[in-house]
Amino acid sequence: MSKTSHLRAPVVTSLLLALAVALPANAGNATTAVQTTRPDHIGIILPPSPPPAQNVVPPDSGLYTTYSFGDAGGYVLWLVCGSTVGSDGCYGSGNLGPFGHAGAIIEGNETVSGKTVTRNIYVVDDAANGGAGVKLYIYTKTDVVSSPYDQITVNLTGTLSLPLVGGAGAVSYIAANKGFLFTGTSRSQEAVRIEKDNLSITELGGFSPPINVSSITADKYGFVTVNFGGSSGFGGFYAFDPSGNFDEDGGGNDLVAGNANGISIGSLAANGASGISASRMQIRLKKTFVKP
Repeated sequence: MSKTSHLRAPVVTSLLLALAVALPANAGNATTAVQTTRPDHIGIILPPSPPPAQNVVPPDSGLYTTYSFGDAGGYVLWLVCGSTVGSDGCYGSGNLGPFGHAGAIIEGNETVSGKTVTRNIYVVDDAANGGAGVKLYIYTKTDVVSSPYDQITVNLTGTLSLPLVGGAGAVSYIAANKGFLFTGTSRSQEAVRIEKDNLSITELGGFSPPINVSSITADKYGFVTVNFGGSSGFGGFYAFDPSGNFDEDGGGNDLVAGNANGISIGSLAANGASGISASRMQIRLKKTFVKP
């Protein structure tokens, strides 16, 4: 924004004439600082353009971690491979567990500090306590990437018992956004939302007659849907916004797709499609605007 000194009218007129001669027609689009100064030191200075935003590349951006389930879900094997600036290959491995049955796993958001990258790994044990209990295991994984090596440590940092039903034949589902985990099992009539910061639990859903959780999906913006039923033709869903708040519900099953992992009908329990009613297609204003 230009800043002009307050002068008497004749002086202002002469200043404007001087600027009209000195500045090109496209001066408003200038991207560098331009200074036009008269002999009496009256002039205008355009502020310099801000420096371009710099994208910080995490030091582990060339590495990936694979997970596999061993001993019928009794433990999870992790393996870190890829490349650093000075090498490529596999840099470390280890086991998570033991579990009654590891049913689902998801990584958390990374935190970068210099050459160190820290993230959580969340594992749902759907046969905890030797039976039908469900427990969330929280591991903290740290990568210190100092080319050509990656020093990896994984430690158990917490557990959380969940009000869900597991046991023989249970299938676990998990999805997440920046602040919350959403998880449930195929033997539970409700899902749960877990706040990552303080591990507080909120039970979600529930239909009448009761139907069990059948899938949980999330998209890149953090919207989440929790689906119930579908295999018998009767189903329902709940949708949540990126802040973990309830957004809508309905009959049938609605899923959201991300830009990394897609939706496969093979992983769903023959979920029935949702009906798209006219009421769902209407725009609902959050505030009523009154014309002045």
